[in-house]
Amino acid sequence: MSVKLAVFDCDGTLVDGQADVCWAMERAFARADLPAPDSNEVRRMVGLSLGVAVRELAPDLDERKARDVVEFYKSSFRARREEGLLDEPLYDGIAELLHALRDDGWSLAVATGKSDRGLTACLAGHGLTDLFVSLQTADRHPSKPHPAMLEAALFEAGAQPGDAVMIGDTSFDMQMAKAANVRALGVTWGYHPPEELQATGASEVVERVSDLRAALENAA
Repeated sequence: MSVKLAVFDCDGTLVDGQADVCWAMERAFARADLPAPDSNEVRRMVGLSLGVAVRELAPDLDERKARDVVEFYKSSFRARREEGLLDEPLYDGIAELLHALRDDGWSLAVATGKSDRGLTACLAGHGLTDLFVSLQTADRHPSKPHPAMLEAALFEAGAQPGDAVMIGDTSFDMQMAKAANVRALGVTWGYHPPEELQATGASEVVERVSDLRAALENAA
């Protein structure tokens, strides 16, 4: 019997974490005595591994300075979480969707640019951890759009690429899916525009969480 696998991105797809990401990146650049990056550009980098995102935002930084920014970001984000100030709300309807898919026989996974610690805390805070059979993060894989995270999720779930769907809000998610020979679904409530998702491989782009279940059934 084939395994139906739905692999979700996290930031911009399951949760809206852009405010904290922008805050932590601005703080990291300030602590490194660098001009603040444009917040729109920071949002566009959500989904990439942190080191890659920093390089995209400031390509002229030397290696030492780039490492400093990465460490400043991590420590700022961690402190914000420990102080109880982190705000990563689920998009409306996501929890209900995940439970419905699981009850319908889908296996669920996450492939995200977050760290292991960040993803674990995020899912636990929303009571969703037990829904997922595979959690893949930037700590153990190359940055999206490299297919390594998606390939690992397929392996852990025992699913074939043709029975899996990648759901995400960025072109990085769509390109990763294409590289892994997995169908890609784009969502418009995240950080990249729908035309960009379509141009980079989305088989469909949905505007509402309520439409995602039907789109998944059509794509699988």
